[in-house]
Amino acid sequence: MSLPSDMRTALVDRLLESLNVPTQRNVDRLWAEEAERRIEEVHSGKVDTIPGNQVFEDIRRRFGK
Repeated sequence: MSLPSDMRTALVDRLLESLNVPTQRNVDRLWAEEAERRIEEVHSGKVDTIPGNQVFEDIRRRFGK
């Protein structure tokens, strides 16, 4: 534990990568790609959106609050 924390973090990242365990960096990248894909689907008209107030009204109706 004599390594500085930034070096320990880098070491852990390298070890996790060697085990094919997703690192936070990879998870963040995948979520960013998913967000971009969803934005493109909305802009292209491939998906329909639901106004937020309708979503919350449906939730209140469904769950009684």
